[in-house]
Amino acid sequence: MEDIKKAIIGVLTLAITTGGGLLIKSLFEGDKEEVVKEEVATPAAQPNVIINIPQQEVKKDTIVKKVYVKPKPKLSETEKRKKKIDW
Repeated sequence: MEDIKKAIIGVLTLAITTGGGLLIKSLFEGDKEEVVKEEVATPAAQPNVIINIPQQEVKKDTIVKKVYVKPKPKLSETEKRKKKIDW
């Protein structure tokens, strides 16, 4: 029986505390009720726009560059001997 008594006192305490909190909140804030208006925005029918773009020719630029490489000069007999001798 004592447990039930404590449970009832706890519930009443919680109810009184909650009521007091709501009362103080309403006193300090005043009656500020926000009215939320719901408006359904219907999108305007968008006109169909048809754009005709003519086919463009694809141009490929090809650059041809000729590079001439000089052949290596042949070594003379004297130059060949100089390369063989390591100073």
